[in-house]
Amino acid sequence: MTDNTWKLQDAKARFSEVVRKARAGEPQTVTVHGEPAVVITAAEKSRPKKNDDDLTMAGFVERSKKYRGLAEGIDFEPDLRMPFRDKRLEIFDADLFDETKK
Repeated sequence: MTDNTWKLQDAKARFSEVVRKARAGEPQTVTVHGEPAVVITAAEKSRPKKNDDDLTMAGFVERSKKYRGLAEGIDFEPDLRMPFRDKRLEIFDADLFDETKK
């Protein structure tokens, strides 16, 4: 085994060493029955940094290899305001509320 590869039994017995090496920037691989099972890395290095664009549909589309470029010209933030409808004109005589006739 290489310095960064551990059998599961050895990794359990020397877990603090595995963690210390991972935190030092050396990802540690743990094997089960000779096959790689997990990789232990430092937390701050394994998480991608998120920004506000990552939280939007447009950000997802731009990061996606499959859909990249297809979002050109699409407005992901449409105007959701409802048009105002004056119910008074439907219920009462429209002339009562006509501002131009006063």
